[in-house]
Amino acid sequence: MNDTHVDTAADIASEDARPVEATELDALRRERDEAADRLLRLQAEFDNYRKRQDRERRELGDHFAAELLGEFLPVLDDVERALAAAMATAEPALASHRQGLQLIHKQFLELLRKRQVAPVDAVGTDFDPNVHQAVGQEFSADHREGEVLEDLRRGYRLGERLLRPSMVKVATRG
Repeated sequence: MNDTHVDTAADIASEDARPVEATELDALRRERDEAADRLLRLQAEFDNYRKRQDRERRELGDHFAAELLGEFLPVLDDVERALAAAMATAEPALASHRQGLQLIHKQFLELLRKRQVAPVDAVGTDFDPNVHQAVGQEFSADHREGEVLEDLRRGYRLGERLLRPSMVKVATRG
């Protein structure tokens, strides 16, 4: 009877161990699943952080590029004025100066083209305060009210971003 009693105690002990092991196993599985979930969330947060940093770095680079290109535009204006003045005279002594100015002008325009900088089309379009700065009006029966008659200073865009508005003269009828 003693052996039976020991066997019964052993059976009871092993039966007690099974639920404890199952409970511990379930707890470990829950812990594993929670850790996997935390890992996935952390990976997603890191990926979002990396994308946000890339976007901010790109936007900052675009901002500085636009600022620098915008500072070159007055120099381009001066080169164009000098070129126009040199072309207005047929003085043979200025031929090499004209060629030099034409070369500089061409290089400037090529640099802007490579950087996706494009002039704003103004003459013949309707005045748009988003891209034009009206500095004068002129009566004209031959043009629409609000039509841009003259581009006094060319405006430029960098992609969709306006670097500088065009300074324009606008038609009026009244």
